[in-house]
Amino acid sequence: MEFTAAELVEAHAQVCNLSFGYLKSMCLKCSLELGIADALKKHGKPMEVSELTSALSIPQSKFEPFNRFMTTLVHLELFAKKQDDSGATKYMLTPASHLLVKDEALNITPLVILNLDPIICDSSQVLALFWKRFWDVAGEKQEFNKMFNEGMASDSRLVCDVVMTTCRDVFKGLKSVVDVGGGTGTMARAIAHAFPGIKCILFDLPHVIDTLEEQQAGVEYVGGDMFASVPRANAVLLKWILHDWNNKECVKILQRCKEAIPTREEGGKIIIIDIVVGAVTNKYVCAVETQLLFDLLMMSLYSGKERNEHEWRNIFLSAGFTDYKITHFLGLRSVIELYP
Repeated sequence: MEFTAAELVEAHAQVCNLSFGYLKSMCLKCSLELGIADALKKHGKPMEVSELTSALSIPQSKFEPFNRFMTTLVHLELFAKKQDDSGATKYMLTPASHLLVKDEALNITPLVILNLDPIICDSSQVLALFWKRFWDVAGEKQEFNKMFNEGMASDSRLVCDVVMTTCRDVFKGLKSVVDVGGGTGTMARAIAHAFPGIKCILFDLPHVIDTLEEQQAGVEYVGGDMFASVPRANAVLLKWILHDWNNKECVKILQRCKEAIPTREEGGKIIIIDIVVGAVTNKYVCAVETQLLFDLLMMSLYSGKERNEHEWRNIFLSAGFTDYKITHFLGLRSVIELYP
């Protein structure tokens, strides 16, 4: 097949863009290390570059490189800029960088730090050939395990806020919920706080539960193995759990969850918060691309994958479920209500 010169030139730009993809991650990491979002938030209004460099203690010899760096961050929509009446350029936060402000309740900085840690990044060098299972590494490295828990907790805080304000009906009428693989309990505590009438059970591996210091009234803490059995409740919550596992393992987990809930007529259901590839509410073109990159991450770290609706349906049917409802509203992720 012959290609035109114009096509080859465009293809060259595309391949270069792909090869430089890691620089996006490094730009994000560097912006965190410099504290750009924190400085803009503290200032309380858009900042001129001279004000920003002063707040960040950038030496004068680095002003020109910093200007170029900020130009890239604006292009990536991590920050925005505008000109005031005098023609001066000023920088400001965007929704993306707002999530990086450390003092904000919904900041996801711990999750970003986790994603950019060498243990995670290095695995992408070999993708499916990662020589050690992720959970083995987390078990061996205490500091990394702490980083992982903090990252997942920061994600849960954001998801909780969106779920509780956008689709509270998901939990309407429930008397009890068990959060399977709930980690440090951020989600379970948020549900208990938002719905005092719901009994919440945090369920995770015994060594996870045993190390928890912060416990809250209204939340029961149970250690166990989700492949063996799940505590009984009206509903089972699986937030960002199933994408860690292959299809066969997902079927087994869902079967254990099905055993733990009553019939649909009695209010039984499973609430899954996970990616449905191709289903996005994000206005940005890169939304599906990000879902696919998450799939590569799951391939390199675990035996899991991100799934489209057809793949989810096959798993649900194999686990003995008859009906489900998908609500697309969590950006890259969706809420799936699965009924026995």
